[in-house]
Amino acid sequence: MHIVLHEPEIPANTGNIGRTCVATGTDLHLIEPLGFSLSEKQLKRAGMDYWSQLSVTRYLHFEDFQKKHPGAKIWMATTKAKKVYSDANFGPDDFIMFGKESAGIPEEILVDYEEDCIRIPMLGETRSLNLSNAVAIVLYEALRQNNFMSLNTEGQLHRLTWNT
Repeated sequence: MHIVLHEPEIPANTGNIGRTCVATGTDLHLIEPLGFSLSEKQLKRAGMDYWSQLSVTRYLHFEDFQKKHPGAKIWMATTKAKKVYSDANFGPDDFIMFGKESAGIPEEILVDYEEDCIRIPMLGETRSLNLSNAVAIVLYEALRQNNFMSLNTEGQLHRLTWNT
């Protein structure tokens, strides 16, 4: 799976998303301009010591991303979509793109992906969820649809054992 962040602005969100990507074996793609430096302390704090394990690629702009991934299936996560994310049929190599915190994915990009736009249902006039939460919600649905692609699905107690 692949997560794409289009012009992310808040380093802590990107750090959290990076950590989620490491935990799920998902590649992270960052489309510039970024609202922060990748060396910022907030980014590394949120990503903890996982950041060095992250597969991350940067692109100068969306056209650069498209050029390097011709024919890629790209889902556009946006509050403007008509389709709910759980109605999408995610493939194991799909890209799921999220926009910057203050404005989302530009409409100039969305209009070319109308059938691939997906949303997270929300109540009333709620504008959006936190970016890192939105990524986790949609990514885990995509992973669930792909049988969690070799992720650990059973846990163990640290000090005790289960009774069964």
